[in-house]
Amino acid sequence: MRFDILIVGAGLAGASLAAALKSSRYRVALVEGRPPAPAPAGWDSRVYAVSPAAQGFLQEIGAWQHLDVSRLTPVYDMAIRGDADGRLDFSAYDSGVDRLAWIVESGLMQRELWESVKRQGNVTLFCPTQPQRLEMREDAVLLGLTSGETLEAKLVVGADGADSWVRAQTGLQADILLYGEMGLVANFECEKPHRNTAVQWFRPDGVLAWLPLPGNRVSVVWSTPQAHAGELLGLDEASLCQRIAGAGGNRLGALKLLTPPTAFPLRLMRVPRIVAPRLALVGDAAHVIHPLSGHGINLGFLDARELAQALRALPDYRDCGDERALRRYERARAEEVALLQSATHGLQRLFRPQHPALSAFRNLGLNLTDSLPVVRNLLVRYALG
Repeated sequence: MRFDILIVGAGLAGASLAAALKSSRYRVALVEGRPPAPAPAGWDSRVYAVSPAAQGFLQEIGAWQHLDVSRLTPVYDMAIRGDADGRLDFSAYDSGVDRLAWIVESGLMQRELWESVKRQGNVTLFCPTQPQRLEMREDAVLLGLTSGETLEAKLVVGADGADSWVRAQTGLQADILLYGEMGLVANFECEKPHRNTAVQWFRPDGVLAWLPLPGNRVSVVWSTPQAHAGELLGLDEASLCQRIAGAGGNRLGALKLLTPPTAFPLRLMRVPRIVAPRLALVGDAAHVIHPLSGHGINLGFLDARELAQALRALPDYRDCGDERALRRYERARAEEVALLQSATHGLQRLFRPQHPALSAFRNLGLNLTDSLPVVRNLLVRYALG
C-alpha cells in the first residue's frame, strides 16, 4: 500500500501532525498499537499545561474547539517558591495577556485528536498493529506491520515516544541522562479555592507542582528521588493526602484523593539529529526534558506544527522525504528545544544539592528576578510562545 507519509505513533504529537496535514496533498498512514482509552469516570491523572502557542496550533487544526470546556482550566497566576525564602510570581494580568496556560487532561486531547483523524479523508489508520520491519531505500521507505500489511511511502515520521522504535531502527543517536527521580502524579479535591493559580515548590525532596483543575480540584506532580517516590506510593490514602498538603504548606487546606497515584521515571534525552534521508522525529521521540517547566507536551505540539508547515510549503515536484527539505524543520526547532532542555536541566541541578551557600544563591536569584518586572514579563512572553 502506497502513501506519501507514514506516521508511527498516534499519541498527541503524531495525531496532531496528521491533523495538521488535513488539507495538504499528502496521503498519510497513521500506525498505532492501540486506540485511546475510553473517558474515565472521574479525572485523568495525567494533565498538561498547554501554552497559548500550543493552544493556537490545536485551534488551527480544529481540535481545541471540540474539547469539553467544563474540563479546561485557565491559569492566571503562577507562584514559584524556593527551598528557603526565594519566590517568583507570574501574573497574566501584569504581563498583559489573557492567561498563562490551560490545564488540560491528556486523555481528553488524545480522544479528540483521534476522532479528528478518523474523519480525515487523506489519513488511513492502521490500528491495532505494530511496526516490525523498516527498510530505508534511496527512493522510498517500506514499513512492515505485525498485521501483515507492508506500507510504502516517501517519508516516515517517528512519533512513537521516548523509547522510539523508529529512531532505534534508523540508528539515530539518543543521549540519555537518568535523573534517578520519579514523577508522581495524582489528583485531589481541595478544601480551599485555588483561584486559577499554579504553584511550584523547589524542595529538598524534589520539585512539587500543584496545577488547578475545574472546581476545587488540583493535579499534583511531585518530581522526587526514587526512594521517596516509593515511600509516597506506599502510603495509605489519608497519609498521602496529609503528606502532600503539608508539603505545600497547607495552602489549599485539607486534600482528598480523587485518582490513585502513579509514577514514571524522569530523564533528559537529547537527539543531535532529528532528521535523516526519508526520516523525521517529533515529540518525545526527538527530545525529553524534566517536567519542572511543564513544556514537554508543548514542544511536541510545536514540532508537529513546524514539520507540517515545512511539508506543506514544498512545491508539488519536491520529494517530501528529501533530507534537504526536512532540515528546515530541524533548524526551526533546534533553538527552543536546546534552550528548554538546558534551562530545565540547569534548574534541576541547581536546586538538588543541599548546601547552605548554594541555597542562598539560588533563592537570591528567584527574588532578584521577581523584583525586575521587565525580566519577569520577558520570561512570560517567551513561555507563551
